[in-house]
Amino acid sequence: AVSVSFPLIFLMIALGGGLAIAGSVLVAQYVGARNAAKVNSVTAQTLLMVVVVSVLLSAVGYSLSPYALQLMGVTRPTLGDAISYLQVSFLGLPFTFGYFVYQSVLRGIGEVRAPVYIVFGTVMLNLLLDPLFIFGWGPISASGVTGAAYATITTQGIAMVVGLVTLFGGHFGIHLKLRDLSPDWPLMQRVVALGLPASVEQSTRALGLTVMTFLVAPFGTSTIASYGIGTRIVSFVIIPAMGLSMATATLVAQNIGAKNTERASRIAWLSAWFGFAVLEGVGVLCFVFAMPLIRFFVPSAADVIAGGTQFLHLMALSFGFIGLQQALGGAFRGSGNTFNTMILAMVSLWVLQFPIAYILSKHTALGETGLWWA
Repeated sequence: AVSVSFPLIFLMIALGGGLAIAGSVLVAQYVGARNAAKVNSVTAQTLLMVVVVSVLLSAVGYSLSPYALQLMGVTRPTLGDAISYLQVSFLGLPFTFGYFVYQSVLRGIGEVRAPVYIVFGTVMLNLLLDPLFIFGWGPISASGVTGAAYATITTQGIAMVVGLVTLFGGHFGIHLKLRDLSPDWPLMQRVVALGLPASVEQSTRALGLTVMTFLVAPFGTSTIASYGIGTRIVSFVIIPAMGLSMATATLVAQNIGAKNTERASRIAWLSAWFGFAVLEGVGVLCFVFAMPLIRFFVPSAADVIAGGTQFLHLMALSFGFIGLQQALGGAFRGSGNTFNTMILAMVSLWVLQFPIAYILSKHTALGETGLWWA
């Protein structure tokens, strides 16, 4: 249920995430230009737009959840749990988006520690709330897989409140006031111009997960589980690459704001080579320890362990290119060229990956292995 729900949640988050990316880039550029007033303005307008968009996406996602899952070919007994988990998760989207703005703005000014502390605290709380809501205890009734969604949106709500208190409290050089939230249409247009291609890029990648789930689903529950666990491990690996991408975007944007384009270029190339070397090293480790990693998630499901191990063996040695791509994507975003990253994402997925995946899995003897090769 969680495996088939995740791509749809990620898709909705990606649709609105481009605005937060645009806000982060503009904040970083104004920090480089030493324009504190504009930093506050961009933060407020980004927050305003993201809250409105998140409420709309939450309503759409909640309403369409049953139809989307059925369209994906999800059947009983998974369907009921997946619908419930997905709808509760969509109700928490405004919390997720609100915290995204806080995180993005602080990244733009170069403060990355505070969000880490908040996330660490909420993850620890999530570890306590998950079993409480899933299995029940005392007056709290067991909610099954839906309980995991309750735990997640609770901790996301807490993270958002802490972030907003920080922004309105005048910490880290940002001090929002309620009057800052009145619409500034020219500035909002600039955020949208930067954010729309970023949203298309992010949603293209998120929709890619959904399309891959379409292709995986006909091969059965075991293959879906192998794919779900394999992609979870890949997503853990992508996290440092995304961190490098965010850092690259911030430093490139700050140097462009300070009119130092030569240094911005050096940062981009250094980040690219560093990302390739580190992620390729991680890929080698994942290749060597593929079976123990998969077994950690499903200790007793032999067929899932075998399928997940095969998936990871095929994927692991390409991790260096994920680091390279993420670093250069961050450099493009930091320079304001979000259109370039959008085109790269669309070509890599829709022109290359999906057609190859369909052909190899449906029209060759490779079967589901063809999906991993693609």
